[in-house]
Amino acid sequence: MMLTSPALDALSAPTRDFAERAKRRLSQTPPDQLDAAVSLAELSAQYGDHRMASDIAAALADKPFRAAAVLVAVVGREVPAVLLTRRSTDLSSHSGQIAFPGGGIDEGDADPAAAALRESEEEIGLRREFVSPLGYLEPYLSGTGFRIVPVVALVAPGFTLTLNSREVADVFEVPLDFLMSADNHARHSREWKGITRSYYAMPYGEHYIWGATAGIIRRLYERLYA
Repeated sequence: MMLTSPALDALSAPTRDFAERAKRRLSQTPPDQLDAAVSLAELSAQYGDHRMASDIAAALADKPFRAAAVLVAVVGREVPAVLLTRRSTDLSSHSGQIAFPGGGIDEGDADPAAAALRESEEEIGLRREFVSPLGYLEPYLSGTGFRIVPVVALVAPGFTLTLNSREVADVFEVPLDFLMSADNHARHSREWKGITRSYYAMPYGEHYIWGATAGIIRRLYERLYA
């Protein structure tokens, strides 16, 4: 799962710095009991949407979560960048939103990393031989009832992508240094079902990165750079 020292030596300085931080500070073993329920008291120690929208906590407490995994793919360019997707507008949930490639963990997946790699290949055609997983962030609890395992990985340049248009409308890259700067982590709010909820947002050009995707990016910043 880890990059070897010779492989690290071939990276640009910013990419090497990111990979070395990830090696030191991310978990090398996946979390377990991803579909287990969490009590209201236990939620305070978990990371997720409920941290900035406390009313979500009561809705999530004592209910089983659905296990999912996403690939936080950092492309090892001279200036490293994070690979993100824009979901198809034809999807029934979260249509048109910015997301990491990923999805539900199936019974046949050996671990969350295997699920994230499989989903990335199915959604955007990213072949796994280009991907070197670096480690795991702790699970992120979404307000829609998913326990999402972010699998942080380095992606070698030179890949080509083929999008599954039923799921993904676009793929783009955002410079890692933009996303890892707290100055770009805005706190926005909007009314949903009569309740004002707060969340992180990271607008980048025409792309509005928010919700669970921005929350995971914020947590990566906290673990590696804060």
